[in-house]
Amino acid sequence: MSKTENNNISIKDICFLLENPDEIKFNNFTKKRIIRSYERVQKMAGSEKAIYGINTGFGPLCTTKVSPKETKALQENLLLSHSVGVGNPIDPELSKLMLICKIQSLSHGYSGIRLEVLDRLIYFVKNNLTPLVPEKGSVGASGDLAPLAHLFLPLIGSGFFWDGKEKVKAITVLKNHKLEPFNLHAKEGLALINGTQFILAHAIKAISKLDYLMDLADLIAAMSLEGFQGSLTPFKKELHELRPFIGNKKVARRIRGLLKNSQNSDSHKDCDRVQDPYSIRCTPQVHGASRNALSHVQELVVIEINSVTDNPVIIDDNTAISGGNFHGQPLAIALDYLKIAAAEIGNISDRRSYLLLEGLHGLPAMLTENPGLNSGFMITQYTTAALVSENKSLCFPSSVDSIPTGMGQEDHVSMGSISGRKCLEVIDNLEKILAIELLHSAQALEFRRPNKFSSAIEKTLTLVRENVKKLEQDRILSTDIEIITGLIENQAFNVYPEL
Repeated sequence: MSKTENNNISIKDICFLLENPDEIKFNNFTKKRIIRSYERVQKMAGSEKAIYGINTGFGPLCTTKVSPKETKALQENLLLSHSVGVGNPIDPELSKLMLICKIQSLSHGYSGIRLEVLDRLIYFVKNNLTPLVPEKGSVGASGDLAPLAHLFLPLIGSGFFWDGKEKVKAITVLKNHKLEPFNLHAKEGLALINGTQFILAHAIKAISKLDYLMDLADLIAAMSLEGFQGSLTPFKKELHELRPFIGNKKVARRIRGLLKNSQNSDSHKDCDRVQDPYSIRCTPQVHGASRNALSHVQELVVIEINSVTDNPVIIDDNTAISGGNFHGQPLAIALDYLKIAAAEIGNISDRRSYLLLEGLHGLPAMLTENPGLNSGFMITQYTTAALVSENKSLCFPSSVDSIPTGMGQEDHVSMGSISGRKCLEVIDNLEKILAIELLHSAQALEFRRPNKFSSAIEKTLTLVRENVKKLEQDRILSTDIEIITGLIENQAFNVYPEL
């Protein structure tokens, strides 16, 4: 979908197209490549030679020849028979990401699909026609068969689209748009449902959220450090040059920048405390390790965005290679890795939330001026403890599991779809954990007045207080948590990514 002949795009490009679907278009080089691949498949479909998925059945039926007359029915039956998804529908945004990623993969011209079919998918995205896709049913090898089958049922007039929060029969929507359902040609159904786009969509959403949350976690950690009046010594550049992991160095630099020109920091430079607890002192090492993981996963996801992941792939006029590019393992392991990285940001955040409640270094116990009568923020830390524990259980690596399918033909699968779904659950919990630490750190900063903080922290504290008042007496705090979580979800805080 880019203007270059290699057609490669970035994660930012995908997110841009999600918000600006009218920018999805093919250049002439790409169109010619797609048409050429389609013509090659039509030639192969009439061959006497058995070519998997083009003139044969699928999976364990790969040796069963199918006549040219049956080819079209075969492709439609493929979508119908593989639509076995269960559970709640995925977020419509994920369905849109799946569509965009599939369009990108098919546009490389190795899949034998008509340009007209891709144009219809682009029409769906541009007109906000978002297919309904159940969340469960993929084992992440042979691609995300079930979710992709549901995603493309509307092409043949089956399945459902979203209409706001309601689901509407696809055939009704197509009629309203004066569109006829497609009769799929040889290999087109297989090209549509083979691939990793369900896993990939989850990975892209996870990365886009974590990119912001890791910057936010640094900001909140800096606020907790200020509230605790911790030492800035562990963040010195000289220390981190001796163990120069990129993520660690970045976090230390950001903390230094976030605390620059802080009157509060200057007020305790010469205090007699030797060391702070690890949750303060080791922030660069823990946040940095998660950043290193995120950077690695970003590299892998960019490769997957720009890959051909269906099967078989059409190399030239006479060559169709049946391989395993649809196998989700490269992303399955990466998403298990990423959810651990996200969980650890929440784990250390909980420890800082707890630390601010202990009544140390001039802070009142539970961050309340009248403990005993008031519980203050005591019980909000119970919530972070519960969320951190839940995240630990979600971090069991799905990618180490495999249950054979397809009568043993598909005898090793990735379970990457489960890795992706659990990764987003961990991130959802992380948003709430960080919201609670932000409430604690903001309250702690109130007890350091009249000291002034850095500009970044003062602005953050102002935004918090515009939405949630200082806790003077006990009140229902779930409302406060919900408000701050909403601000985090909408990325309302300036997290100073330039630092």
